Amino acid sequence: MATRVPRPLGPAGSQSAATLATGGAASAQGPWRPGPLQDETLGVVSVPSQWRGVQGVRGETKSCQTASIATAEAGTQAQKRTDVQVQTEAPTPPAILVPQSDAPGLLAFLRRVEPMVTRELSRNRQSHAFDGFEVTWTEPQQTVTCLHTLGYPPAQGQGLHVTSVSWNATGSVLACAYGRLDDGDWSTLRSYVCAWNLDRRGLHPQQPWAVVEVPSATMCLAFHPTQPSQVAGGLYSGEVLLWDLGRPEDPLLWRTGLTDDSHTDPVCQVVWLPEAGHGHGFRLLSAAPDGKVLLWQGGGAGGLRLHEGFALVMQQLPRSARLKKPPRGETAVGATAVALSTFDPSLFILGTEGGFPLRCSLASEEAALARAPSSVPLRAPARFTFSPHGGPVYSVSCSPFHRNLFLTAGTDGHVHLYSLLRAQPLASLRLSRRYLFAVRWSPVRPLLFAAASGEGEVHLCDLRKSSQKPVACVAQTQDGSPVYCLEFNGQQPQLLAAGDAKGAVKVWRLSSAFLEQEPRETEDLDRLAAEVAT
Repeated sequence: MATRVPRPLGPAGSQSAATLATGGAASAQGPWRPGPLQDETLGVVSVPSQWRGVQGVRGETKSCQTASIATAEAGTQAQKRTDVQVQTEAPTPPAILVPQSDAPGLLAFLRRVEPMVTRELSRNRQSHAFDGFEVTWTEPQQTVTCLHTLGYPPAQGQGLHVTSVSWNATGSVLACAYGRLDDGDWSTLRSYVCAWNLDRRGLHPQQPWAVVEVPSATMCLAFHPTQPSQVAGGLYSGEVLLWDLGRPEDPLLWRTGLTDDSHTDPVCQVVWLPEAGHGHGFRLLSAAPDGKVLLWQGGGAGGLRLHEGFALVMQQLPRSARLKKPPRGETAVGATAVALSTFDPSLFILGTEGGFPLRCSLASEEAALARAPSSVPLRAPARFTFSPHGGPVYSVSCSPFHRNLFLTAGTDGHVHLYSLLRAQPLASLRLSRRYLFAVRWSPVRPLLFAAASGEGEVHLCDLRKSSQKPVACVAQTQDGSPVYCLEFNGQQPQLLAAGDAKGAVKVWRLSSAFLEQEPRETEDLDRLAAEVAT
């Protein structure tokens, strides 16, 4: 940067100042005299910038990068097209029907038969022969499929059998009893009562919803008619117990205990009986081969109290069932099965070891000859004796559609259809060369029933189609092990449960052909029941 500044005059610069004043000559005015001022150009002076240095120290370096751009390549292929030409045929003009002339005598024939045809058509219109008849254009398929195979591995590991099955009041829970039917002595094995909820998600066939350990083999089960979680059972020891499966911590509600009132033989069956005068009250009926039929009622302190008792003595049976040479003294008649009538609350049927069914009454007032100790007087219930099977009767089932009909199954392999009004059976079906352990009437079909055989099969019989052979047979076990029990589901009649000697319970699903009543099926049942000898 160049600037002009005044230069001071002094001794050292006098000569220069004079030179400037005189044009290069010495001034005659003497030292320190001011002379005329002139411009002077001096050298360039550089002053470095301090601001730039400071800004350089404070400077920062920045950088940025944009996101990478994604690219993709795709190829397309044009569709291949083909053009085809078609040619329709020329339409054919409809044929013109040329009326033919009437044959000679046709008009006279029509006039002659018209009154008769009109009369018959009028008569048919007033007839009721085909009332209720429904035309079935397709033949329904009778199929049975296995829906579930249930089991409890600890019980199966002990070789226990499924001795009884029962559905609860809602039809969603299935319970089974584990025991043994081939032991000749008192069993000391612990057994189980297991239940599965089939409506619950995540059903595990080998993990029951509820398991109850029982100190003795359980021979029979029966769910409460209205309480879905309560189930009663009869033990090999003769006790009758009541459990609440909804209380897993302490399921036992009531028990009879081993007293003078309890059974002295294994309990073969327990049945819930409506209590007279109480709309929601129920009593428990038990039967055993010791010849006693006992009626229990809930008592205090967790005990079942004996309310009524009955005893079967050979000397008090109707004359048709007595032995040719009656034994001396009182001979007990062993009960092996029991079924209550759905029409008469005081009527029940007993199956016996002698093979003859008995019609019995809870209203009987005749005192029994039995001398067994009991806290209540024992009465004789038998009123009528039916023709026997060839061996003990293992199962009885009363018809839910007719007040006089019931079924029995026994060791002779036969199922007998009886009427309460006749000693001889109305029909007899041989379903097995070995034992038949259970028979149950269908809850929705008047002429259909199921039976469990000692050959490992479940038989379904339709009396309308055949009175000699079953309409369907399904194999429950592969090795022919016996099927000991079965039950229809009252709420879901398409389900049939059966338990076997392998410790397994199979739930069978029945097709609609086993569920839908055919036209006039109830009338056919009434006609069958009317076949009573006069």
